[in-house]
Amino acid sequence: MIIPEHERSTEPLIGENVIKHPDMVRAVEWVLTEYEPPKREICIFVPCSKAKPYHESPSHKMFDSIIFRHLTHDQVHVVVFGTCGVTPRELDTEYPFMDYQFMLGRCDVPKVKREFHKLESRRLARYLELTKQHYRHRIAYCLGDFRLAMEKAVELSQVKVDIVPKPGTMEKLHNPDLKFSFGSLYHQEYQRDFDEAICRAAGLDTSNDAVTDVRATSDDTVTDVRATSNDTVTDIRRTNVRVTDDSDWYII
Repeated sequence: MIIPEHERSTEPLIGENVIKHPDMVRAVEWVLTEYEPPKREICIFVPCSKAKPYHESPSHKMFDSIIFRHLTHDQVHVVVFGTCGVTPRELDTEYPFMDYQFMLGRCDVPKVKREFHKLESRRLARYLELTKQHYRHRIAYCLGDFRLAMEKAVELSQVKVDIVPKPGTMEKLHNPDLKFSFGSLYHQEYQRDFDEAICRAAGLDTSNDAVTDVRATSDDTVTDVRATSNDTVTDIRRTNVRVTDDSDWYII
């Protein structure tokens, strides 16, 4: 337990104050000062999700379908970042990472975004510096505000991270008419970039063109990730998770 129940703040973990909530600050500081990361070949940074715990969310199941098609758990360490600060995913059932409610992507307040960029880039930079000797390769799969924070963290720490999707892929898919102009991390071409980054880091052949496929449904709903029989395609079918309402789809 990171924060004992009797030591927790009475301040609600809701809304834009989550980023600087005393318990979130304390939990992230614990990760950066007391947590001992495992030593792995590869660290993969992925965005937090609205659905919790993260590892059970549709987005993280999609991430995992790509990651663990190529890697074993002994090869990779998955770290979540964003509104939650820096959260090793094996801690995602811990308070406060399991308990907050805030979607940065739905926030249009410039001051909040500036505070997030400043705080999160420094947290990520600290984690990158602290774990220099823990991982041989690092990959971050992210867009928007989360991507900006990661890019700044790389600049501050001078620790190499392969940030995907590739800029060229993003420009190709950019649509200024959309609320999220670069779309979702569920886009097949973004997933291809993620898949190829993992293969490069693992020294695997990327020429077989096997990549995750997300199939949209007519009513904009999705389901859990399910592997097909040939293990090269991931199929997303219906559940009650609505695409337009869930940050799992519009991940930034």
